[in-house]
Amino acid sequence: MVATYFPGRGTLFEETYLEGKAEGKAEGILRVLEKRDVPVPEAIRDRITTCTDLDTLTLWFDRSLTATTAEDLFLEE
Repeated sequence: MVATYFPGRGTLFEETYLEGKAEGKAEGILRVLEKRDVPVPEAIRDRITTCTDLDTLTLWFDRSLTATTAEDLFLEE
């Protein structure tokens, strides 16, 4: 039996798990913007879907709840 740390610290399992989380957050951001009728230009869609940093995606998701334009996701406070 192999002792591991869930979700498989430093392994392909962890990498796949984190990629899945990032994809899910990106889809959530785009869905929120879509439901709020906020247009998302292709360049911004690409920036969101290619981001793999979960902290950044979480920040963008939070901002998507109140954004009036897609560009609002990237504004510095």
